[in-house]
Amino acid sequence: MTANIGIVTVSDRASSGTYEDKGGPAIAEVLGEILVSPWQPVTRLVADDEQKIADTLIELADSKACSLIFTTGGTGPALRDVTPEATQAVCNKMLPGFGELMRERSLAQVPTAILSRQTAGIRGRSLIVNLPGRPSSIRLCMLAVFPAIPFAIDLIGGPRLETDAAKCQAFRPPG
Repeated sequence: MTANIGIVTVSDRASSGTYEDKGGPAIAEVLGEILVSPWQPVTRLVADDEQKIADTLIELADSKACSLIFTTGGTGPALRDVTPEATQAVCNKMLPGFGELMRERSLAQVPTAILSRQTAGIRGRSLIVNLPGRPSSIRLCMLAVFPAIPFAIDLIGGPRLETDAAKCQAFRPPG
């Protein structure tokens, strides 16, 4: 079974065409490196607008059956950064450990990581994970949290995700 994986870039500049989207491609690149099970990206590029972000997440989860959705951008403290609020608005369960781990790993690199507001949550059979906007930070954060993602997808009834253990060791409890 091929897994649909949503990749949402949240950026006023990229959505208007004045800035090249580097976040979405960075997510796809990491997924291409670590996943060995079949998957296909379902990409979206939206402005920093809470309702547009929420509508996009709902579409990917409910209509496009994305078992996993990554967002990039909109997680800082700026007035236009509203990705976590949109994520919380559409999720029925929040998973704060994702954001905690991403901030912990990022803080080892840069002190401003404390300003990051990444989070994750469940909407039906979809796991939504907010990532930062910089490609190097995306990679760092994805590799930090991805070991837990395949089991989370199992628990919500999604397709089985298998990783290349040499690049990312997914954890599933024995039995």
